[in-house]
Amino acid sequence: MTTPSTTRRLHPVTLQQAAEASPTLAGLVQLARESGERLDAIRLLIPGPLRSAVRAGPIDGPDWCLLVDSNAAAAKLRQVVPALMAHLCDRGWQVTSIRLKVQTGQK
Repeated sequence: MTTPSTTRRLHPVTLQQAAEASPTLAGLVQLARESGERLDAIRLLIPGPLRSAVRAGPIDGPDWCLLVDSNAAAAKLRQVVPALMAHLCDRGWQVTSIRLKVQTGQK
C-alpha cells in the first residue's frame, strides 16, 4: 500500500508559486508589498538626507513600522511622523501609528 506522501513527486517551485499556494505566505507577501507601497507614498515627505536610512517594516493592523538605520535618524524622523500619517490617511490607508525601529549594522 502506498500513501499519498510516498507517491507524490517533488518538483522545484519558485518562491512566488509557493506564496500563491499558501494562504499564509500569500498574506505575508501582500503585507510586504503594501508596506513598500506606503514607503513609496511618503518618500518625498522624508527629509532628503534621511531617505536612504529608512526602510519599510511590518504592518500590524493599523500600526506600521519603519526601520531606521540610527537613533539620530529616528529622532529626526519622529518630527515628521504626524505628517506621514496624515498623508497615508489621505491616500486611503488606515494608519493610526507609525513606530520607528532602529536597526544598526544591517542593510
